[in-house]
Amino acid sequence: MSGVIHNSMEGSRSRSFETINSKARMETTFGSSAYAPVTTIKRVEADHYIYDTTLERNSASLTCVSATSADRDVDSGTACSEKGNFDISSLKKHHRTSSTISARSLHSISTTADEEEEEIILFVDKPSPKLFCPLCRRVFKDPVITSCGHTFCQACIMARGVEKCPLDDNKLSIVVANLAVAEQIGELYIHCKYGCRIRANGGGVVEHEVDSSGCPMKTKIINRREHEKNCQYAPTQCPNSLQCPALLKMDLPEHLKTCEHSRCPHQAYGCQFEGNNEQVRSHLETCKFEAVKEFLKHTDSKVGELHSALREKDQEISYLKNMIVKLTERVDRMEKTVDIRIDLLDESQTKLSSDLLDSREIVTTLQNDLSTVESRLWGVGTFDIQPLFKCKGTFVGHTGPVWALCVHGELLFSGSSDKTIKVWDTLTTYKCVKTLEGHTGIVLALCTHDKKLFSGSADCVINIWSIETLELLDSIHGHENPVCTLVTKRNILFSGSLKKIKVWNLDTLELVREMTGLNHWVRALVACDSYLYSGSYQTIKLWDLDTLECVRVLQTSGGSVYSLAVTKEYIICGTYENCIQVWDVNTHKLIETLNGHVGTVYALVVLSAPGQTRLFSASYDRSLRVWNLETFTCLQTLLRHQGSVSTLALSKGRIFSGAVDSTVKVWQ
Repeated sequence: MSGVIHNSMEGSRSRSFETINSKARMETTFGSSAYAPVTTIKRVEADHYIYDTTLERNSASLTCVSATSADRDVDSGTACSEKGNFDISSLKKHHRTSSTISARSLHSISTTADEEEEEIILFVDKPSPKLFCPLCRRVFKDPVITSCGHTFCQACIMARGVEKCPLDDNKLSIVVANLAVAEQIGELYIHCKYGCRIRANGGGVVEHEVDSSGCPMKTKIINRREHEKNCQYAPTQCPNSLQCPALLKMDLPEHLKTCEHSRCPHQAYGCQFEGNNEQVRSHLETCKFEAVKEFLKHTDSKVGELHSALREKDQEISYLKNMIVKLTERVDRMEKTVDIRIDLLDESQTKLSSDLLDSREIVTTLQNDLSTVESRLWGVGTFDIQPLFKCKGTFVGHTGPVWALCVHGELLFSGSSDKTIKVWDTLTTYKCVKTLEGHTGIVLALCTHDKKLFSGSADCVINIWSIETLELLDSIHGHENPVCTLVTKRNILFSGSLKKIKVWNLDTLELVREMTGLNHWVRALVACDSYLYSGSYQTIKLWDLDTLECVRVLQTSGGSVYSLAVTKEYIICGTYENCIQVWDVNTHKLIETLNGHVGTVYALVVLSAPGQTRLFSASYDRSLRVWNLETFTCLQTLLRHQGSVSTLALSKGRIFSGAVDSTVKVWQ
């Protein structure tokens, strides 16, 4: 091997070496002090380069960086000294006594946007084939899982521009790093790269083998950087002069004891002089930096102080930024809290306003009632004392709202959301006689005929009970929707539901007819004389009981009709929008609208007595009202229920009211 040293005009120095057997060429270029020396090793074959390998050296280490060819078939260069092959074996002074493992070289290549680095990786044991990339055929480097489910090197996907998976031809895109495979590879053991050398095989593929004179260490891939950083077999350069030969890190302390080279102490300021100790002492007499060395030291001290102050300011700025972020987050939280509280205040104000309006309406109603009472007590005419109704008792036993009431003789039947019908004795004990169970839904309607009780429910079934034995006799299945109301007339049962009234023969329990043409739920049914009256959305329909045809339609206002009552003079309906409308039964004209309730009027019953007729109305506002149908004035307001009053029943001058508070009260 021959060595040639070239001195350029710019003051840089380079050394070139060529190995005849391996056809490798090494060139070392030494630039100014601001740049690290660079050693380039090139392998030549058939007058063209297979690859280039660059050794970047500084005072601490020698790093091998290689530029790969297009097909990634790369070799490792061999560094040479001035007297021979620049090899680990030529630098080492102490030989290993034995080498236990020699394996085939396996490579892992990582490609980035800035550089392509080829690293020597010689595994102690051959890795599993499952850890090889399908594209580069090497052990995975930064493995990633793609959209097709396969794993590849990240460099292979990014650098090759692969658009489709070579395994299933699906479109490729990186989804997530394959941490499991990366951890497996990181646990594999390899030889230190400073304990490996190129195996001479005479072919184009470069392989490595264990160098018995190199580093004997075996380490995990995940720990290799830490080991190589501190490996005593790593090549290094004498810090005194670039003219000193390359050394191993372990030999550097011994070399420094006998090294005759040194540099100008003002090298840090730009002086490039090198020589032996005597030459350096002579140089200092003429060095331009020697005269100003105190100034330079003082300047360095000031620059150091400035750097220290700058670091402190950076820390302060970082601290202030963190404080600003925390304060911003706190302000955001406070803003959200304020917004929430403002919303709560708005809701409270709205509720208070609504309660105030309701209170004013109640006060107005009470004032009207008082005015009516005063006019009756102190007005001109006969002094008439009106009888007042009082609550005489409460039936308690249901576990849900009471929606339907029906009286037969001395028995009171109540239907509830608890899916039961309770039978109450209203003559002697005033207690529950029996609880009838048979429905699977809310009991919404009750009526009697002869000695039978009929109950309609949200389960779309009509049950028939014996009043004598209080046992279930039969069931009628025919509705597709809940049965809202029931009424009997002329041995016929009428059942109201959504937009339909079904007619049943009570002897055969067969469906006689289905009455349609209704626009909403049929919540009210009354059979009187020759007509059936039905209430739905803003309409009251009159049906001929002989032909079962609709003969007249009364257009109401105030929403759906929830309740109906018919006397010899009037047709009375309670509506969704709190009012009671009175119609002439003969002319079918609206006579009067009774206002006073502040909720839907759910139920109506009429109590007729000699010389006076009283109308009782039950409402969502938890009250019962007593009306004089001669003067159309409210006589009394009954407030004892704790929930909406949903149903009424009349028996022997007594009024029974069922409510959402699960109780039935008796008024007399």
